[in-house]
This record gives sequence, C-alpha cells and structure tokens, in this order.
Amino acid sequence: MSAQDQTDWDDSYANAAYIPGADDYPARWQADSAALLARFRHDTLRYGPHPRMEMDLVFPEGDPEGLVVFVHGGYWQRFDRTYWSFLAEGALARGYAVAFPSYPLCPEVTIPEITVAVARAVQLAADAVPGPVRLAGHSAGGHLVARMLCADVDLPCRDRIRRALAISPVSDLREMQKTSMAEPLRLDDGVAAGESPVLHPAPATPFTVWVGADERPVFLDQARWLGQAWECAVEVEAGKHHFDVIDGLADPAHPMCKALFS
Repeated sequence: MSAQDQTDWDDSYANAAYIPGADDYPARWQADSAALLARFRHDTLRYGPHPRMEMDLVFPEGDPEGLVVFVHGGYWQRFDRTYWSFLAEGALARGYAVAFPSYPLCPEVTIPEITVAVARAVQLAADAVPGPVRLAGHSAGGHLVARMLCADVDLPCRDRIRRALAISPVSDLREMQKTSMAEPLRLDDGVAAGESPVLHPAPATPFTVWVGADERPVFLDQARWLGQAWECAVEVEAGKHHFDVIDGLADPAHPMCKALFS
C-alpha cells in the first residue's frame, strides 16, 4: 500500500475533522455526565485487576426493571466511563439501571483482550442487577456490543440479553488494516478476521444497527455490511454525525431509545 493510499484510508475514518466544533464534545459529555451522576444513586464497581477495569452503575428511582450496558467508543484507544453517563437518561426513565464500563486500551492490550474485558464487565453488571439485559455501544463500542453476541465470547448472561443496539459500529476490522491505526491496534490478519462481527454467524438475540446520515461514508458502509451479514435492521438517522448520533439514548421518547427497548 502506498503512503497516499494509507493517507486516504486514514481520512475516511477521520470523524472529528468533518464535525464542526468537534473539540468541544468531550468536555460537554463529561460535564453532562457529572450532572446526571449528581442526580441519581450510583456505584463504581471493579470487574478486574487492571486500573481501567471499573464501571459506573447508575440506578433509577425504585428497584430496577432490568439493566442496560453502554460500551463507549474511541477506536479502542481513548475515553473512559466518565464521559457517557448523560446517555442513561432514557433508560433510567424506563426503570432500568445503566452500567458504563471503562476498559483497557490499545496499544497496551489487544482488541481480543478488550473483548474479554467487556464481557467480564457485562457479566458483573448482570450479576448485580436482576432482570432482562440490553446492550448499546457506539463506534468501537458498537463493535464490542456485537462481539458480545458471538458464540466464541464467554458470556454466561447472554440468554438474558433481550436486544442489542450497535450505533455507528466498526463491523469489519479488516478495513482498519488499511489505516495507520493498524499498528497501535495490533491488527494482524488473524485478529482482524476473528474480531470482525461480519464474519461471525448472526446471533439469535434481536439486533439493530443505527448510524447517522451525515457520518463519514465508511461508517455508513460498516453499518450496511453488518446489517447484510446479520440480516438485521439498519436505521439511518437524518441530520446526525458521528458525535451526536448517540444523543437519542438520553431521550426516552426518541426512536433510538424506543428501538433499544423494543
């Protein structure tokens, strides 16, 4: 691959460069999340020995009806649990507890190790909250949520999962081998294939793919590829880009939140 080819592929996955005010989003997410945690009872739980193996578990008023687990994105290299609690609003309004796990990041660990870590987090959260489980994830987190439904992942609570929602997921990691991220992500052929949901059989669990109409074209492709491979619904939300497409989870009346609870 020529240097020009790699530059082109890097640009195709460059979300922030095409979002006005992109640099303002992380601070806003953290501030909104801190404000939500100030309003609701929550615990911070450890699910493993690594310093990043912890999660915030936010509770609704009264006993939870079930559990939502949200898995964050960041190309498996960025962010943690402190940015995302604002998204709990929709599920809390429906009486569900919501877990927000951090996880170890590349290049310290591999993507298969992240998959195992997230499965541990989901299982611990499910052990803590009875009832049905629903999964949602964004970008790399959408990939990880899809992986939770694959038979090669050890997840004893899988039979409790009622629906999973992958928002702007990366579903074919072989594409990422064409970018400069391949090195920090340690994407050899085996990892890229083994961690690509499109190469795994469709799960029995109901599954929805969601993507913003204004996202980079490759994310529309990644969403479409997973919808085709798993024969599941792909919802394309008008007027949304990669950073604001997640906002529907915070509104119990939004079609995205309704889809998660359908």
